Amino acid sequence: MLTEVTVGDMSVTWQQPVLDRTPSLVVTPAIVGHRGASGHRPEHTLSAYRTAIRMGVDDIEIDLVSTRDGVLVARHEPELSSTTDVAEHLELACRRVTKTIDDRPVTGWFAEDLTLAELKTLTARERLPATRPGNALHDGREGIATLTEILAMVRAESMLRGRTVGVMIELKHAAYFDSIGLPLDEPLLAALRRHDLDRPWARISLMAFEPEILQRLAQRTRLPIIQLLEVGDSHAELCTPAGLAWIDEYADGIGPHKSLVLPRDESGAIGEPSGLVRDAHRLWLTVHVWTVRAENRFLPSNLRRGDDPDAIGDMAGEVRALLDVGADGVITDHPERAVAAARDLVI
Repeated sequence: MLTEVTVGDMSVTWQQPVLDRTPSLVVTPAIVGHRGASGHRPEHTLSAYRTAIRMGVDDIEIDLVSTRDGVLVARHEPELSSTTDVAEHLELACRRVTKTIDDRPVTGWFAEDLTLAELKTLTARERLPATRPGNALHDGREGIATLTEILAMVRAESMLRGRTVGVMIELKHAAYFDSIGLPLDEPLLAALRRHDLDRPWARISLMAFEPEILQRLAQRTRLPIIQLLEVGDSHAELCTPAGLAWIDEYADGIGPHKSLVLPRDESGAIGEPSGLVRDAHRLWLTVHVWTVRAENRFLPSNLRRGDDPDAIGDMAGEVRALLDVGADGVITDHPERAVAAARDLVI
C-alpha cells in the first residue's frame, strides 16, 4: 500500500514500511556496493566494482591493506589464501607463516610480506565458493587491484556514466600495520592528493573500526570520517549516547553492523529497532549500515525463502526495514536488489 505525506514543501510517497519510518539525515539514502558487487563477482576485483557501478550504486566500498613496499591494495584481510591463488605459487611457499593479528593467531601468506611486484603475480578467487559458485567461475581472471587503479577506474566510470560515484575506504587492521612500520594513513592521503581527492566534496569517506587511526585522519583531512561499529564488547560502549558523543568529536558518521540497528528476536526475526540511529542523528552523525546480503543464511529468519541456506531470500525486505528506521546508507553485496528496494520510496 502506498502512503503519501507532506515533508516541508515536498510530497513524499512510499510503500507501507515494515516499521514506522524515521527520517534519514540525507535526501536519498545511499546504496553502497560492499567490496564491489561481491554477490556477483569475486570481491575487491575491478570487475566487482564496475558491476556495482553498472547496477546503480551511489558508492563502492573498498578495504585497504599494505604491501611490504608500502603500496595500498584492496583486500579484506592481510592474509591472502582465502581470496587469491597464493597457495599454488611454489616460489612463495616459504612465505607461509603464523602471525598474531588483533590478538588472534592467523596462518597463511600476508600482503605485508610481499612486494607489489610479487602480489601482482597472484589472481583473485571467490571467498565463498560453496555459497556463490557463480562467482567462482571468475576465479583467476583478475589480479589484485591497487588503490591508485581503483581511483582511476572510478573516475573513468563516473565520466562514462555522467555521475560521480563515491568511494568509501576502510583501513583494515590499522594498529597492526602501525606496529610493523607500515602506517596506512600516510600512503592513503598521498594517493588521494595525487588524484585531487583530498577535499570535502570529493565523494570520499574514510572508515575504520579502530578509533585511533580515524582520530589521526581527522586532524589531517576534511574528508568525512566514519567510525565502524561491530557487535561485541569491544564496541558496546561506543553504541551508547555517551559513546556516540565521544565519536562525534572526531567523526562525521557511524557504520554499525545491521543487528545493532535492527536486533533479532529469539526466533532470529527482525525485532524492535534499537535507538542507535535516533541517538546518532541527534548528533548529526550519519548512519551507514553493513552488510546486507541476499542469501538466506545471512537474512533474518522471517525474510528467508525456503530451506536452502544459499538460496536467495527477501533481501529487499531487510533493506526497506533499515531505511524505515532512518539509515542514511545501506552497504550490500547485492546492489541491484538494494537499489530496487530503495526505489520503493519515491520523492
